[in-house]
Amino acid sequence: QVQLVESGGGLVQSGGSLRLSCAASGRDFSTSTMAWFRQAPGKERELVAAISFSDGRVTYADSVKTRFTISREIAKNTAYLQMNVLKTEDTAVYYCAGRGDNLFYRVPEFYTWWGQGTQVIVSS
Repeated sequence: QVQLVESGGGLVQSGGSLRLSCAASGRDFSTSTMAWFRQAPGKERELVAAISFSDGRVTYADSVKTRFTISREIAKNTAYLQMNVLKTEDTAVYYCAGRGDNLFYRVPEFYTWWGQGTQVIVSS
């Protein structure tokens, strides 16, 4: 049974930084894609960033590409999202998601596994 467990959310002031972690278990993730989505109140869930565990390819939403960095630690089956220069509009619940191949999709429905989410609040 695959499990994704996020951690690292919290309250931070505008301009600050946070690092989210997603620890995966339950299968071999070496050929998987792991992604971070976020959902703000009243808005649709959107892709923030994704990474291929096999070759490290990454993709980002335009709104975060100069501020956020996604990475992975293969030995720990863990994906990270380093978030710098946070803005109030980054406030959302952040979800870790995964699928069993190295393809990137921006549609949440194309991801098989999901974590429970971690809240990020950026205050002004």
